[in-house]
Amino acid sequence: MRSVDTNLITENIKMLLLNASYNIGDKTLNILKESCENENNQVSKSVLQQIIKNDEIAFNEQIPMCQDTGMAVIFLEIGQDVNLTGKNLNDAVNEGVRQAYDEGYLRKSVVDDPLFDRKNTKDNTPAIIHTEIVSGDKIKITVAPKGFGSENMSAIKMLKPSDGVEGVKNFILDTVKNAGPNPCPPIVVGVGIGGTFEKCAYLAKKALSREIKEHNKSEKYAELEKEMLDEINKLNIGPAGFGGNTTALSVHIEYFPTHIAGLPVAVNICCHAYRHDSIIF
Repeated sequence: MRSVDTNLITENIKMLLLNASYNIGDKTLNILKESCENENNQVSKSVLQQIIKNDEIAFNEQIPMCQDTGMAVIFLEIGQDVNLTGKNLNDAVNEGVRQAYDEGYLRKSVVDDPLFDRKNTKDNTPAIIHTEIVSGDKIKITVAPKGFGSENMSAIKMLKPSDGVEGVKNFILDTVKNAGPNPCPPIVVGVGIGGTFEKCAYLAKKALSREIKEHNKSEKYAELEKEMLDEINKLNIGPAGFGGNTTALSVHIEYFPTHIAGLPVAVNICCHAYRHDSIIF
């Protein structure tokens, strides 16, 4: 049994959130550059050039790449042989979020009551925390600050099993079509298939924590990811909605067993600020 003080979790949450806000990552930046070279619409090519310049400035000057610094989504994978000591785990996570958004001068966008009062919590807490117990004595933390211009364009649908693959494809495409320019394309599309109503939504969000263009390990689902990326890029929405062949940079699909009577599907859209970061310790 390995003991870990939750203060270490606080420190890492803070570090990861700051880095995710400033650093888009080399792989995503290179894909943006490749997309810019291949973009056939000159206005959209200019938009991509501005996005790339923005991301480079954010990294070099250590400032947020987007004014919407998001709601903090935290994935925790905790080994069953870890003994957590110190403060409550959720409190430790939220303290890391609080410190990051305060010290990094990140915009604080969380309101306490979603319907009536809607008062800003003034520290961007509480975070959305997903905790999974896994084998071993390690802890993996993944942070994904999620902006709501793209979050608001996400959707979920309880398809019938008879809708099959074509029903899933149509739902993904319809969701992206309906989103249009609103989620700040080029986008990354996370898709969750299976489970229950809430599980498929979680899977779609989890899919957006993967490295960009990291395909599903299942050959069938990997092929579906590639097919949907091609189909989405034929929609002519393009960067910022100006048209062209770069509506999406990547499609990530996660799946889970489901009930014989159902086919739940969720689509979670992320803007071009594909922000996430991870650590294992």
